[in-house]
Amino acid sequence: MKIIILDTETTGNKEEDRICQLSYIVLNENLEIEEIHNELVKPPLDIKYEAMAVHHITPEMVEDKPKIKFTKAFKRLKELNSPENLIVIHNAKFDLDMLQKEDFNPHFKLIDTFRVLKHLIPEGKFSLQYNRYALGLYKQEKEICKKYNIEINAHDALGDVIVLYLLYKYIFENFDKSIDELIELTKKPVLHDKFYQGKYKFEKIRDILIKDPDYIEYMLNLTDLDPDVKYSIEHHLENLDEEPQFRFGVGKYKGMLVEDVAEIDIQYLSWAYHNMKMGKWMRKKIGEILNKN
Repeated sequence: MKIIILDTETTGNKEEDRICQLSYIVLNENLEIEEIHNELVKPPLDIKYEAMAVHHITPEMVEDKPKIKFTKAFKRLKELNSPENLIVIHNAKFDLDMLQKEDFNPHFKLIDTFRVLKHLIPEGKFSLQYNRYALGLYKQEKEICKKYNIEINAHDALGDVIVLYLLYKYIFENFDKSIDELIELTKKPVLHDKFYQGKYKFEKIRDILIKDPDYIEYMLNLTDLDPDVKYSIEHHLENLDEEPQFRFGVGKYKGMLVEDVAEIDIQYLSWAYHNMKMGKWMRKKIGEILNKN
């Protein structure tokens, strides 16, 4: 088995964007580096300024470079593209989607260190550069570069590959996980107990399901909701042991529970059901109350 540690730099992060640098190293099963591949490539569209500000690759640097399909790095990657081999990427979907735009369909076994960290350190931070410093990986970079005669620049794809290589080694040295277990963690949804961003950052998902179900309904309707967040919400919703509290956000009874409004003004509740804009969950709850009266 060969282990490929890969990163790309791109013209941007939108649907139309493409690769402008392909970098990877090939390891043997002892995690020794056997091959180093690092090539700038000419993309079929201009590099965006926002992307240049991150990776510092300019149009002049790629104007005389070959298209990706003609590079040695890409041709070798296609040779390695086998279920017998393993590819390691941080936030793999982005890079694999970019490769697929070049008609590269991956057949590797996959470890996504971004997803693995979310499982192993659920309250941590998961960016590669954060962990470069938080885990002390940067202290080993010079030794690796000297040993293998590697020259890297800041925000360079090859530089990120070296950090990723060190992160992969760190995971093996500090967590009792096999390659097969890390592959399974990559596939497995991450179950969160808390929100880690947004309006209710660091609050328990279960608590928000109870006190602000309208917010939860709003999140579940987002087309770009993180799949792990969606999975976690649905898990806690299915296992909820307390009724959600639906409150009016506007109007005469702002802040009051719909059950309390029903006791003092059932006609208002009926009016709100037929005339007020509200979420489907709250409308269903009010409908259930009205049917009982």
